[in-house]
Amino acid sequence: SYARRLTANTPMQISGPAAGHELMKTRADPEGKNVLGTFNNCANGKTPWGTYLTCEENFHYYFVADPKHSRDAETERRWQRYKLGFSYYGWQQFDARFDLDKEPNEANRFGWMVEFDPYNPQSIPVKRTALGRFAHENVAHKIGRDGRLAFYSGDDSKFEYIYKFITRDAWDGSLGAHHGRLLDDGILYVARFEEDGSARWLPLLFGENGLTTENGFVDQADVLVHARAAADIVGATKMDRPEWITVHPHNDEVFVSLTNNSDRGQQDNVGKDAANPRNQNLFGHIIKFSEADATATEFSWQVFVLAGEGEGEQFANPDGLNIDDRGVLWIQTDVSASVLNDGAFKQFGNNQMLAADPATGEIRRFLTGPVGCEIT
Repeated sequence: SYARRLTANTPMQISGPAAGHELMKTRADPEGKNVLGTFNNCANGKTPWGTYLTCEENFHYYFVADPKHSRDAETERRWQRYKLGFSYYGWQQFDARFDLDKEPNEANRFGWMVEFDPYNPQSIPVKRTALGRFAHENVAHKIGRDGRLAFYSGDDSKFEYIYKFITRDAWDGSLGAHHGRLLDDGILYVARFEEDGSARWLPLLFGENGLTTENGFVDQADVLVHARAAADIVGATKMDRPEWITVHPHNDEVFVSLTNNSDRGQQDNVGKDAANPRNQNLFGHIIKFSEADATATEFSWQVFVLAGEGEGEQFANPDGLNIDDRGVLWIQTDVSASVLNDGAFKQFGNNQMLAADPATGEIRRFLTGPVGCEIT
């Protein structure tokens, strides 16, 4: 049987540049190479060699810190960048590792891409730190002409970023979990969208583009553990909650859902830009971009659809995206149950799944879900 259950207490390995780093060490794991569990997993992805990738998303919900305790300013800043400190679940009452005042590095061990072999229930899952630490939504990949691979993932939070990891080495086309080593060496990039429809992938490399000791980074592992802060410094484009990413099987176009951002342009928050063209973006949108190759560091982009009111099938808050083998783009919506069928969202009804033609832009509703559900 292939059945297994991965929980918050399942032993896992840490690999890549952050493995063994001081930021990953705890009292239970003084070597910083082994961790218990994965949780708040969102969507997923797969590798071409046959393994499964599960994405750690809102890990900050699980860690608590006493606001009365004094800490150095750098620690406070880095914890705040990941919204750490308030626990929704109270796990620290039963396991001290979820109390940051007792185990300050435990949260650094979550927010990663986790690879495991679904065909070997005895295999140990591996957290691939080269792909960066943030609220991973899902992951999609492309294969370059030289055999190197690109893995794309969005950070699902307001004003966060879209990332791309390019492997250092090429894949030989064979199957097997041993190819997971390809995910340990390469370069993590973050997207910057320009007003003219061009864009660049900015490398997150220690010593470059301001990622230096002067700005609080000590090495490459530090950059990856604090990928959000690194992306801030290099000047990436703050997006409206990047959700799913999917790759067109016929032309390698990449589609990204941006579900909403009601805070854009409000109070002191950054306002609209070309890639996020609406202030107080209640309804979300989808962008697509084209690259000359999976390993390219420049690309062109455009808005595929602005969700909300308009002609044709109306929908709001695109979330799940997947392009099937025919080239049909499936869109799944996630209007929060707290506003579903109410106020500005009343016109959209329940959450739904739609089919879109990437070539013509035609979108048709395929199904609607019951009251209160997300389509995923």
